Amino acid sequence: MPPAIAEAIEPELPEATEEILATIGREVPEYARPLEGAFGVAIRTGVSEALRQFVELIRDPEAGREPGRDVYVGLGRAEHREGRTLDALQSAYRVGARVAWRRVSAAARRRGADPEELGLLAEAIFAYIDELSADSVEGYAQAQREQEGERQARRRELLALLLRDPPAPDADIRSAAQSSGWRLPRSAAPLAVAEEDLGRVARRLAADALVAPVKGLGCALVSGATSPSRRTELERATRHATAALGPSVPRAELPRAWALASAALRAAQAGTITADGLVVADEHLTELMLFESTGVADRLAERRLAPLDELTPAGRARMEETALAFVQHGGNAAAMARALHLHPQTIRYRLTRLRELFGDELADPDARFELELALRSRSGRSRAAAG
Repeated sequence: MPPAIAEAIEPELPEATEEILATIGREVPEYARPLEGAFGVAIRTGVSEALRQFVELIRDPEAGREPGRDVYVGLGRAEHREGRTLDALQSAYRVGARVAWRRVSAAARRRGADPEELGLLAEAIFAYIDELSADSVEGYAQAQREQEGERQARRRELLALLLRDPPAPDADIRSAAQSSGWRLPRSAAPLAVAEEDLGRVARRLAADALVAPVKGLGCALVSGATSPSRRTELERATRHATAALGPSVPRAELPRAWALASAALRAAQAGTITADGLVVADEHLTELMLFESTGVADRLAERRLAPLDELTPAGRARMEETALAFVQHGGNAAAMARALHLHPQTIRYRLTRLRELFGDELADPDARFELELALRSRSGRSRAAAG
């Protein structure tokens, strides 16, 4: 457009500003209040700066809008802060464009602008308003991201308090829950996953789950974990991910439950625990006890399984299999045969050999208990190595 148009419409700016503000107050209910305080300053600045920038861009289209964008980005952020959508602000922009067009087109015609110039002026005004609107959308989105980031930070703090051992004071937990917008349940169960899987798992959980990374692992606290519907939800959410569920406990016992869940996850990742889908820690307590006491379990295995040291690897594997079946089935040959899918005569032969190797230890309850622990530990280690 000819720069002369800027000279024609610039004198109209003060009156145009007041008319736009008055029209916005009448037609946009959210802004129908006195233009006072920070709200009034923001709206008046937005209108006057928009008109001023528009005139300057007519004079020098190459100048760009970058120095003044912050005003409209800030208006979008303010709408989010006030808890509103962008509908009111978008309406205000449309009102401003309509009033501005009426006043500046009249001024341009008085200065002899031809129809082509007026058409360019109309196109420029509405394209310009679209740019202001896009700036505010950007500001609104920025504020949303920041709020989400703050909410996540507060939830991480809350989760850290809930899992702290010794437990944090209840007043601190309640305050953190209130500031993070999470309703404290009376009991919950912790779900442990790898940190890189946490986002994908969290998207499939109900909105009432408290989700955050904890010391290199992903954690989700879920209430009602024992109900069939919630269990189905958890199994669906953790599909294609290694995950372990701790017991559902009162809030004060969550640190202990989290220790179980995270240990079960580590054991599953190591291959010590094998499960079809979600690992439920309470169903693998023996494996967890052995996994968490590796040094003790190894020493126990060395002592209790020493009679097998002179056997070949294949012979040792057969006798370990037989010994584990022996302690699990109380020495019942028929039950052992069914469990190992072997002929009863083969089992009787192996039992004779087992008694030769272990002697009176097979009749000692304490020795049998330690033998079973040693065999389970060795079996879990073998599965992990094979995996």
